[in-house]
Amino acid sequence: MNAETLNCPMCGAATSTDEPLCKYCGARLATIACASCFGMMFLGSKHCPRCGAAAAARESGSLPVRSCPRCRTEMQAVAVGSTTVRECERCLGLWVDVPSFEKICADREQQAAVLGAASPAPRGDLSERGKVRYSPCPECTQLMNRINFARCSGVIVDICKGHGSWFDRDELTRIVEFIRAGGLATARAKEKVAIEDERRQLRQEKLSGDRSRTSLLDKGDDDDDHRTIGITTGIASARGLLKLLLD
Repeated sequence: MNAETLNCPMCGAATSTDEPLCKYCGARLATIACASCFGMMFLGSKHCPRCGAAAAARESGSLPVRSCPRCRTEMQAVAVGSTTVRECERCLGLWVDVPSFEKICADREQQAAVLGAASPAPRGDLSERGKVRYSPCPECTQLMNRINFARCSGVIVDICKGHGSWFDRDELTRIVEFIRAGGLATARAKEKVAIEDERRQLRQEKLSGDRSRTSLLDKGDDDDDHRTIGITTGIASARGLLKLLLD
């Protein structure tokens, strides 16, 4: 995403969208998406610099208070397009409930809003971001599962099956880019092939088992025949011996 020049919402100084802080007043310069044109504007701006539409107000009072699973600070409700998500102002992670995430995955307008809301990645050492950390769900406080989204996206997200998903900074943007590049269709095709392979293997195992059982039954029949022949021969021999003794 190319950097744009916008005005700091605090001091009005011109600054680039790839700057995390205003170099004049030090204000944080996270970008959000305009709900009307999906253009970028700085968090705290009253109007979109592109279309002039009023910025969507934060809706922190409309949702229960929830804490960031990483920083333990209170998250704010923010509008991304027509979807409301929770954002941690410290780490810029996002908490998205199940219905909202399903809407983002299915709706291209919501995807455009997510891409428009993407803020530049932090500079410097990223070693902390690479550490594996299991975090509690903001709703039920149970530790969330970490999964590779769609099994092949390469984006590891934290999921509480009943409540929602936690996305560290830029992860939701990467997932939207993955979806728009046809990643979900590719994942479904791979899953279909895997299911067919598993079914084929099960059929082969069943066929092999049936053959083994048939072989054992045939062997059992042969043994029965041999025993019958042996008994018949023994009876005939006994009769011959008895006749010889009587004569």
